[in-house]
Amino acid sequence: MAQGRRVERVAALIRREVSELLVSGIKDERVSLGMVSVTNVEVAGDLQHCKIFVSVYGSADAQQQALAGLRSAASYVKGELSRRLNMRRTPEVVFQLDRGIEKGTSVLGLLNQLEQQRQERGEIPEGSDLGSDGAP
Repeated sequence: MAQGRRVERVAALIRREVSELLVSGIKDERVSLGMVSVTNVEVAGDLQHCKIFVSVYGSADAQQQALAGLRSAASYVKGELSRRLNMRRTPEVVFQLDRGIEKGTSVLGLLNQLEQQRQERGEIPEGSDLGSDGAP
């Protein structure tokens, strides 16, 4: 159980430090063009490997450019993590694009379209708290 907490603690520290590096450390233009944020960090149980999931606001091209910039900065990020966290062995860093927010936005858009179509047809779902005037 202590090993799991240790891995979680290391992941939280890495997330904090990489988020800070995104703001003030990584100078690659491709990274600074898009709004990049760390969404999740997964650290292997042996602390040898680390996946850093990032969300990039922008077009698909901007996302790919930012990801390419992050991947080229991976060795710099690993060096900074080693220096800042003072670990015996710093995990290998791999950046991956997190499409969760993108998928969530897409699902919300589809749900809004469905609701709009139902309202246009005058359908109100059964068991709804809405009265005939649409008010609760």
